[in-house]
Parts: sequence; C-alpha cells; structure tokens
Amino acid sequence: MNVNPYLSAAQQTILTQAKIGIAGLGGLGSNVLSHLIRAGVSHFIAADFDTVSPSNLNRQFFFADQVGQKKTTALTENLRRINPDVELEFHDCLLTEENIPEIFKNCHVVVEAFDKADAKTMLITALSKTNIPIVAASGLAGFGKSNDIRVRKVGSHLYLIGDLTSGISPELAPASPRVGIAAAMQANTAIAILLGIQI
Repeated sequence: MNVNPYLSAAQQTILTQAKIGIAGLGGLGSNVLSHLIRAGVSHFIAADFDTVSPSNLNRQFFFADQVGQKKTTALTENLRRINPDVELEFHDCLLTEENIPEIFKNCHVVVEAFDKADAKTMLITALSKTNIPIVAASGLAGFGKSNDIRVRKVGSHLYLIGDLTSGISPELAPASPRVGIAAAMQANTAIAILLGIQI
C-alpha cells in the first residue's frame, strides 16, 4: 500500500520496515502520522491519553463526529482509511520518564509531539541514554513568518524543528498553518534520517 514510484525498491523497503515512535497525538503527532503513512512508513508506536475535543479540530487530524473519542481510537480509524495495512501499536497512557524508554525501545526514530516544554524535556532526557534519533519541535505558534521554522541538529541524535521563540500564549495560539508546517518538517526529517539523507 502507498507505493511511491519515485523511490527505489531499497528505499521503499527501508520505509516499510522502519518503526517510528510518536510521543503525543495532537496537532504535531496526528499530522506527522498522516504524512509518514502517505510517504510509505508502515509501522508506528505511539502514545497519548487524551480525548478529542472541539478545540483540537483547528489543527489536528480528527473530525467533528470524533469529539469525545480517545485520540488513539479516533486516529486508528483515520489512519487505516489511508492505509488499511498499517501496523499501529498505540498506548492509551500518560508518558512518563519511567515508561518512555520501554515503550519506544524498538523504534528507529522517535518524534516528540508534546505541547508543553517540560514534557518535551522529559522525553529527551528519558531517551538520552539510547542512540534513538529524536525529532522534536519548539516555536510554532501564531501566524506568519513561516520561513523562520527550520531544522536544527542539536548534538548527535537530536533534531529540533521550529523558530525556537513562538511559544503558545494568549497572543500566540497554535493553529493549523504553522503547526502543519512543523509537522510536515518533522515527518520529512524522520524520513531523511531513515534513508541516510543529509539534513
């Protein structure tokens, strides 16, 4: 499913056999999953304990009739409409520094998709003793200045996407355009890591 005629057979094999972890299934995580499935990635391990709310619909890959459902349940339905054969290992739980290493231990890349800075730091800390590449995001709220959202490599295994300044606040709300740009860049970075492409 989702064969890309512009990729070599070897590249397609890498993508279909890779396991990508997604920490959080909100604006970043749900959209990263959509991009990666369409690109040919077939195995995911993800976690989120939240339910779909009306305020999520302005930037997350959910629909109005899914309000009140667990995000893991709703997203499983949506993603299987793209690729019925996708392998989804979803954990309906709160991620902690203790359970993160166990949940994501078999992943080739982990995408950090949390809203809050302390949760982002926790994930990076929890995986710091592994060699698993992490694709994180920071600074994507508001509108405009899309060109300020960039990919930065920080250390040997951490890639940071965003403008690093536009945190969520009453003046800078998260909205679909910039969140979507960051999610697409996270997905693109994860694919580049898997295929050994220079970032």
